[in-house]
Amino acid sequence: MTDRPVTDRILIVEDEEPLSKLLEKTLRNAGYADVKVINDPRQALPVVREWEPDLVVMDIGMPHIDGIAVMQQIRARRGKDEFLPVVLITGDIAAETRQKALAAGASDYLTKPFDSVEVMLRIKNLLTLRRMHRELHESAERSAERLAQTRVDMVKRLVKAAGYRDVGIGADSAANATQVGELSAHIARAMGRPEEEVERIRLAAPLHDVGMVGIPDDIVNKQTSLSLEELDQIKAHTSIGAHILSNSDSPLLQLAEEIALYHHEAWDGSGYTPGLKGDLIPLAARIVAVADTFYAMTQQRPYQGARPVEEAVAWIKAESGRRFDPEVVRAFERVCAVNDLPLLKSESETSW
Repeated sequence: MTDRPVTDRILIVEDEEPLSKLLEKTLRNAGYADVKVINDPRQALPVVREWEPDLVVMDIGMPHIDGIAVMQQIRARRGKDEFLPVVLITGDIAAETRQKALAAGASDYLTKPFDSVEVMLRIKNLLTLRRMHRELHESAERSAERLAQTRVDMVKRLVKAAGYRDVGIGADSAANATQVGELSAHIARAMGRPEEEVERIRLAAPLHDVGMVGIPDDIVNKQTSLSLEELDQIKAHTSIGAHILSNSDSPLLQLAEEIALYHHEAWDGSGYTPGLKGDLIPLAARIVAVADTFYAMTQQRPYQGARPVEEAVAWIKAESGRRFDPEVVRAFERVCAVNDLPLLKSESETSW
């Protein structure tokens, strides 16, 4: 039994020094080179945290704190998906003690005096199980990462598709949509939102107008003012976009659905949905409302010319407390003070 990999770390927690030395010698003779021994069970938890063993062999009956209590301490502080095998050893051969150890979460149970060959076989099997569990967990993580990246790619393709549809803005429509995402992320960060949320807003915000794919060309590209009936059709792009993005279990697409549905709501309740106002409007939609308005005002449109950046910023500030969330506007002002708008650069590695 000398073909075991030296990478397995085994921790021995045994207050009786002769027995701990015997266990260590037996393990090393079997090919396990990375073995640590502690004789005081009060040291077990700090050692497990720092050293991260692959298996723990521990006596039950020890002074200060027994092995079952130590094992419970360790398990309470490990990730729920992490499997750390613990072998408990005792001189008590009573069935009640064995049952108590296993019920507390021990992976295996040995009685003194123990047979060295049997101990090594059990340790070998548990370490094999530990490696299989770790590989399975890592494989699941890789699959989750691939799925998340697939969803990000899908969002990007949806934005490009919507960009080709929005011919009124020209070939740079998708790029303009991503600029809305960049500005939204900067605003969210200025508001102190967690970085994970900031990144999710950056990716979801460009889909705010995806519902425009369902609006007739003659309305989207109309060079003159829209009639009330045509305005109602334009307003439908929010519900169309939400429908396109609905029924997903992806947090990213769920956020994009919220943004698409609510980004034309107003802080004072005068938006697309009468009475929906203030904090009832999802925060991401309130942020995108400011970013989208800024780029809508500063880009050439079929129905209006591009306005100077300073004029757009001033108009947004004037609408604070009416159309826009005052806290979002203040964050927008902080972004304006330190960035060259409208040409924001992404700080993310997943930039488009």
